[in-house]
Amino acid sequence: MYRGRQTETPLLAAMLKYVEDGVVPFHTPGHKQGKGIHPLLGKLLGEQALQLDLALMEELDDFHEPHGCIKKAQDLAARLYGADHSFFVINGTTGGIYAMILAIAGPGEKILVPRNAHRSIIGGIILSGAVPVFMQPAIDFELGLAMGVAPETVAAAIQQHPDAKGVLIINPTYYGVATDLKKIVDIVHAGQMVAIVDEAHGPHLKFNDQLPLQALDAGADLCAQSTHKIIGALTQCSIVHCRAGRVSVPRLKAMLQLVQSTSPNYLLLASLDVARLQMAQEGRELIAGAIELAHWTRQAINAIPGLYCFGGEKIGSLGVFSLDPTKITVTVKGLGLKGAEAERILRHEYGVQVELSDIYNVLFLITLGDSKADAVALVKALQELAAKHAGNYDFSAVDQAASVVLEPPVGVISPREALFGNQCTVPFHASAGHICAEIVTFYPPGIPLLCPGERISPEVISYCRQLQQAGLHISGPEDYTLKTIKVVD
Repeated sequence: MYRGRQTETPLLAAMLKYVEDGVVPFHTPGHKQGKGIHPLLGKLLGEQALQLDLALMEELDDFHEPHGCIKKAQDLAARLYGADHSFFVINGTTGGIYAMILAIAGPGEKILVPRNAHRSIIGGIILSGAVPVFMQPAIDFELGLAMGVAPETVAAAIQQHPDAKGVLIINPTYYGVATDLKKIVDIVHAGQMVAIVDEAHGPHLKFNDQLPLQALDAGADLCAQSTHKIIGALTQCSIVHCRAGRVSVPRLKAMLQLVQSTSPNYLLLASLDVARLQMAQEGRELIAGAIELAHWTRQAINAIPGLYCFGGEKIGSLGVFSLDPTKITVTVKGLGLKGAEAERILRHEYGVQVELSDIYNVLFLITLGDSKADAVALVKALQELAAKHAGNYDFSAVDQAASVVLEPPVGVISPREALFGNQCTVPFHASAGHICAEIVTFYPPGIPLLCPGERISPEVISYCRQLQQAGLHISGPEDYTLKTIKVVD
């Protein structure tokens, strides 16, 4: 492992040196360091950025078999985060999750995953041909949110499926909820399995003790972090961290090669190098500032009548071991608004854009890029929203429908077999007995009721209709009205 200083940016330095050498480029990309670019794009990106839009060549290393500046940059990231190996990913954490799943599970092999798995996890399972064994996360019915998977749930799943290759945990969730990851990892390792963590929302956890424990420090074997979501890399940039031992590092590298481009974007790679530098030099100070700002924002929001922003009071409830306070989840149903309605009003009346909305909530992210003025503007917009748009929408039907936890359907074939098998479309009301070929998810709480490869039951059909009548949002199926559904023919 490269033992250089965290003040270095080996990849960016090599790129700058190449430009300074004044090489005449007879290589890709075709715009030749900006000389052939259209003025619209040239003005937008700037001359220096275009000069640094480079291609694989000797002094800029090989992205898939790095031994020079890319390897040095990755090794610096590994040392900063405490990994044995770290790998840059430039097609988002989705690509990292694909590679992690492919590295540990193949066709017909089991992997334990939360029922509220992100589509990237399902995608990785489809690519690998693995068979998912779903674990039910805890649900907060007041908020309409899926929380973490409890350690007891993981232990029970391992006991029932001792032949599984690994356990994948989402930690923290999109809403900042963390489970007792150290306890879960210990349970997984006691079962002789690999512990994988989708840590997309946790690249900053290492840098403040007020935050949940990061996956590597909990002993996880593999994790993927979205370096672009919370800290300073460009969009699509992520890192996969690995602990050697239970994971074959050569296989992981081969899977990363499989799912990533052979023409990597060097501007994206350089942003990973510099984001690591920033966190090494200023990470603790920057994250502490974001946490302090988030605490102020949460307190100010909770002083607004009709709004609720959950926090530390949830710790200790099922599936909630700790929280990331920089995730500001504002429940708006006290105003008689649905989350999507609040999102539209905030964007078009107050110039504030949320990260996401669901039926009860809107989510805001406080990061190292936010200022006190930004937080004040957010609070002011929410104050005006509450004063102007308070109403009396009746959520009782939604609350009642969402509070039912239906037993997951039986998996008959793997998601891969369902996706690539012969398919046909049938009326949903007449689909009982068929094998589902797509995902059907309702929000809240965002847990799929049907996944590819599962048999559709009359109970699931009836429950889906009940959720539709209650006004819950459907995500996943090609026919979002759920009049029809794709099944294996």
